[in-house]
Amino acid sequence: MKLLLRWALNAIALMLIPELVGDLRVDSYAAALVGALLLGLANALIRPLLILVTLPITLLTLGLFALVVNGLTFWMVTGLVGGLQVSGFWSAFWAALLYSVLTTLVNIALDDGRR
Repeated sequence: MKLLLRWALNAIALMLIPELVGDLRVDSYAAALVGALLLGLANALIRPLLILVTLPITLLTLGLFALVVNGLTFWMVTGLVGGLQVSGFWSAFWAALLYSVLTTLVNIALDDGRR
């Protein structure tokens, strides 16, 4: 049940981002749900591989290149979902940064403290 709530709140977070990043458009809540699902899958499966492949440049930039990988992952997912549109890399970069902050806040809010 908590997983579905987290997914719905991440979709709401995705719908809030166009208010702050003007070059991102979310057409519907269904597109936000699909986008949140694909972003979760991409961040769990594809992003670690990209971080591993780009490890030398990530080390040279003291980890800042990981933000570029986040932006590229976000941009890739918006290209796969019909109702999500982003105009370019920098818009995807800032949207990915905001989405990371918002989903972190969702995770903190839903954390029950059992560890």
